[in-house]
Amino acid sequence: MAAEARGIHRWSGWLFVSPWLFGLALLFVYPFVASLIWSFSEYDLLTSPRYIGTDHYERIASEIVQGKGVGKALWNTFYYAAVSIPLSTMLAICLAVMLNWQVRGQAVFRTLFYLPSMVPMVATSILWLWLLDPRDGMVNGFLSFFYETPPLWFQGIQEGVSISSPFQFGSKDGLTLMSLWGVGNFMLIYLAALGDIDTTLYQAAELDGAGSLQKFRYITLPMLSPIIFFNLILGIIQSVQAFTQVYLVSEGTGQPAESSLLISLQLFLAAFRDLEMGYASAIAWVLFVLLALMTWGLFRSSRNWVHYRGVRI
Repeated sequence: MAAEARGIHRWSGWLFVSPWLFGLALLFVYPFVASLIWSFSEYDLLTSPRYIGTDHYERIASEIVQGKGVGKALWNTFYYAAVSIPLSTMLAICLAVMLNWQVRGQAVFRTLFYLPSMVPMVATSILWLWLLDPRDGMVNGFLSFFYETPPLWFQGIQEGVSISSPFQFGSKDGLTLMSLWGVGNFMLIYLAALGDIDTTLYQAAELDGAGSLQKFRYITLPMLSPIIFFNLILGIIQSVQAFTQVYLVSEGTGQPAESSLLISLQLFLAAFRDLEMGYASAIAWVLFVLLALMTWGLFRSSRNWVHYRGVRI
């Protein structure tokens, strides 16, 4: 009887987890394996896949070398990530530190700085298209007081401005500004982490004569390093997955001059505009490998700068 009862309980457990297992197999495992098979095939969604070997990967390697197609999209994505992630990190930490000050109306300020991150991405994109309008936008209206030729942002390539000009902003810089608009999510995480720092550390530092900058440098930043590490990984993933805003500001083309063609949009266009699902699957796997390598590199480097309760990992 005991063996029968254990068998019934075992099958009951499998029955309860079966919806999750079915979803895992159908929505994750099957697409994962299918995309790997399609990456070695010619597949247009209308006919059966036809095996062609490594042709797609050779095409991707050629485009990377020539700086076209996937190569151009990877460079744009790298530029966007390299600029937006550090700026988002610094801005989020600064806002979190200021919003951690004990002042009147603290809850109101926290709410106001967090609200923009709750705005849907479509509405945010439309808002920034208006703010960055070359003729009537508020950003160019401000820059026009200092510069004769404000940037065109998403509307075209700037002409008549030297390459060395620090204000030759373009589409990728506009996307970076849009990413800073939603920094409230990261700010909230840093704010929670600041509340978890032991106040006795600051009190001991004050007894040793440490000032505000010294306490921030030697206490706040090291204690926030695990959260910075976590947000860096999230930032890299979000930069690669950025799609909605890129599609809206470029009307799904990556223009002008493919300056807003990020890798997510390149993958989408290859799969659903050109119906090259095999080529798109190969792009996805190259992207997967690159993300895995970058994440591995971050984990390897973290032992030199990430601290947990004063212990370096």
